[in-house]
Amino acid sequence: MATIRPFRGLRYNPDKFCDLSDVIAAPYDRIHAEEQALYYQQSAYNIVRIIQGMQTPDDADEDNVYTRALGYKRNWSAEEILIRDPEPVLYVLEQRFTTPDGVEHVRRGLTAALELTRFDEGDVLPHEHTLQGPKVDRLNLTKATETAWGHIFTLYPDRLRTINAALQPFLDTHMPAIVHDPIIEPEVEQNFWVVNDPDIIEAVVAGMADCRPIIIADGHHRYETALAYRDAMRELHPDAPENAAFNYVLTTMVSMDDPGLAILPTHRLIHSYTTMSSHELLAALGAMFEIKAAASLNEVLDVLEEAVPEHPRHGFYDGSFSVLTLKDLAVMDELLPDRDPHFRSLDVTVLHEQIIEQQMGLSKESVQRKENITYLRDPLPGIAAVDQGEANFLFLLNPTRMDQIRACTAADERMPQKSTDFFPKIVSGLVALPLDDSL
Repeated sequence: MATIRPFRGLRYNPDKFCDLSDVIAAPYDRIHAEEQALYYQQSAYNIVRIIQGMQTPDDADEDNVYTRALGYKRNWSAEEILIRDPEPVLYVLEQRFTTPDGVEHVRRGLTAALELTRFDEGDVLPHEHTLQGPKVDRLNLTKATETAWGHIFTLYPDRLRTINAALQPFLDTHMPAIVHDPIIEPEVEQNFWVVNDPDIIEAVVAGMADCRPIIIADGHHRYETALAYRDAMRELHPDAPENAAFNYVLTTMVSMDDPGLAILPTHRLIHSYTTMSSHELLAALGAMFEIKAAASLNEVLDVLEEAVPEHPRHGFYDGSFSVLTLKDLAVMDELLPDRDPHFRSLDVTVLHEQIIEQQMGLSKESVQRKENITYLRDPLPGIAAVDQGEANFLFLLNPTRMDQIRACTAADERMPQKSTDFFPKIVSGLVALPLDDSL
């Protein structure tokens, strides 16, 4: 069962911040140096100072991004910039946005404390692999501040959408805080409620108990970090109560059947690659793929949209456009006989295992290190990079579908990194979960 609890969130004082747009930020792993600098300029109290603080040449054990994050937490709490909610509550984040195809969406997320369980227990399941570096960083921040700042974005099964229905009466009668992240996803309207009705909280908590399994959409590194922190704290505090906050993780949960759930494709730009030319690669792929020329990017995207599961399809650009359609999935059965059929038929699996590794000769380790690959949500910068001679070629993909994610997680298969791009992300700074207390 999925166990969630309301909690006394740590959040910006609404009496001091009538608009939170200046103090929220994207998740830490979306923030690079340029965005980081812009967030710093937004406000002296922007959450980026805690979740992705600037490093300095003088950083040392006693003064670094983690000790400064703790300093901000303490100072902002003392100044009542950050306050705790007086009673345990739930939170709702409803995001209104338009996807690149022009379709408007409304996606509702429930923010709560989710009880941590190991993946082999089956209540919470991953769908992608993780790397060690980000987990070390997030664990250092968690240890220093004793707070979960970033949300795990999770998906729960609720075909009848009973959880959203239980929340609706409160949302209909209370005004949300309306916020925009001006730096990374400014077009997304963030509507945020603090749900403090005891009857609604009780109904939602009880309803979530039947919603299993929970699938991690974004935040695999943060979830595994939370597990490591929990285990360390259990060793230090063996007599801690079951409701000790370190046994839980901050999550925003979206129904798998929410009509606003959107997954975008992640394209692969190949650069600094010298083993073979694009023409040699296409010639090698001709035995397995039907290769057809396309006149434009729009034509490629239209043809990709018509793909059927039995014949995974990719776009290709090396100065001109092509569409590659796998002739027979049997080649994937031969290549990966021990893997689940749902995993073998994924577009990203065909691309990585058959094309990038087998045909191009790039190892899994080099792909993990991003030595020859850049991941892009928007294909236009990739096309420009090829045209300017800064990259070799670009692979264009369809988005991974929700039914594929369900099937792979049910089969205990983890997809290649960057297999999914859930849009939009869950912003940081609306509420955090203190871990040095009981829920």
